Amino acid sequence: MTTPDVPRSLWPSAAPAPDALSGGLTSADPVTALAAALATSTVTGTAPSTAPVTDSLTPPVTGPVTAAPSAPSAAHPVQPAIPSAQSTPVTTEPIGLPGQPAAFSPELARRDFPILHRTVNGHPLVWLDNGATTQKPRQVIETLAGFYGSANSNIHRGAHTMAREATEAYEAGRAAVARFLGAASPDDIVFVRGTTEGINLVAQTWGRANLGPGDDILVPVLEHHSNIVPWQLIAKETRARVVPVPLQPDGQIDLDAYADLLSMRTQLVAVSQASNVLGTVPPVREMTALAHRYGAKVLVDGAQAVAHFPVDVQDLDADFYVFSGHKLFAPTGIGALYAKPEVMRNMAPWQGGGNMIESVDFTGTTYAPVPHLLEAGTGHISGVVGLLSALNWLTSFDRDAIAAYETSLMAYAQQALATVPGLELLGSAPDRIAVLTFTLAGHDPSTIADWLDRDGIAIRAGHHCAQPALAHYGLESAARASLALYNTSEEVDKLVASLHRLQQAA
Repeated sequence: MTTPDVPRSLWPSAAPAPDALSGGLTSADPVTALAAALATSTVTGTAPSTAPVTDSLTPPVTGPVTAAPSAPSAAHPVQPAIPSAQSTPVTTEPIGLPGQPAAFSPELARRDFPILHRTVNGHPLVWLDNGATTQKPRQVIETLAGFYGSANSNIHRGAHTMAREATEAYEAGRAAVARFLGAASPDDIVFVRGTTEGINLVAQTWGRANLGPGDDILVPVLEHHSNIVPWQLIAKETRARVVPVPLQPDGQIDLDAYADLLSMRTQLVAVSQASNVLGTVPPVREMTALAHRYGAKVLVDGAQAVAHFPVDVQDLDADFYVFSGHKLFAPTGIGALYAKPEVMRNMAPWQGGGNMIESVDFTGTTYAPVPHLLEAGTGHISGVVGLLSALNWLTSFDRDAIAAYETSLMAYAQQALATVPGLELLGSAPDRIAVLTFTLAGHDPSTIADWLDRDGIAIRAGHHCAQPALAHYGLESAARASLALYNTSEEVDKLVASLHRLQQAA
């Protein structure tokens, strides 16, 4: 393929003018139109009778619960200090004024996740491995099935109706990501497989062009391997160096050390907005402002942040921002890279092929404008459609209420886990997401995970792709329970009770 079958100037936009609307997906809201058009072909089941919800039409809890839980003990069951999935009636659909987010409650969210109503080893599933991946709401599942069942087509390259519809949905996904991140334009968004590919893309395009001998890349010790290794690879190639930024004992970035390490040699700071192993939420906006004083660019890894609190890349003033869809209820294999327009315009192609060109012959190639320049070949079309559905689902709720609920749930979990003899939580940064990484005296992390799995409780064990962060605490591995908006205090109780039984069995 040398050129699109349809000239790029004639590709459908993400939101056609109202007088151009017709049937099928040709709509200002392609996902809504897709769901309507494919209603007869999608799965329309309801939660099983064992689902911890009711069918009452009583409105859900509309705000965060701020009452602190009483200190739990091994002798007395933990008493929930947050909404109970067993006791709070919920509505079958979100409640909210037109154009406004719906009220949030975990029970309302749980209804949309079929997998949360299955059993594992004879017990109801307790999914506490959200830092690795989140589960998918039925809206996403049905949208994917509907797309492949009735709307599948390649994009950008066809003159037929289904190609136009698929292109419309794909570009609507780009526009939705831009809105979700607070970007100025959909043209600031590049689709990638996920955070890892996005970081590698920046390293191999911007990095190769802008890094040289003696240049510094500052990377905090708390980073995921995907925000360390790509910089090591490009640093070796360009003879730059990766400089670790140390942590304080509580898991916060040592900001004094960070300020001291910044210099005119610093070309890039690569920092996560939330740590996958400690939960730490660094002051990214302030760190970015300081880096910019030295002329350095800043890449923010948002993989663990986007599902937990609102993001505004323009407020952060980030030069690059990356995230993975599967960490916020979307399919695997799809993510996005944001770059400031003035930065993206100067980025060279990373891969060559179809979609990223205007014309090709053996005397030379004319390239497409960004962001298409950085999207060679056929993209993950259904992944983008699924991501769009997930973003629509997530943003239908009050994001601030979600963040407040998760903070309450984390505080409850911290107090509950403190009752388990020999358990030590890693990190105590004041600003953090609901990631609870711990060790248990006398037990290997893999043994802990295996024991909990017998009770239907899924956690993660190992180095969590963050070996330098664990080494900060003198560890090679640890157990991790990571919470999401659909987790409940009852699930925390099950985790704590199972850990107590493990200690008693020992």
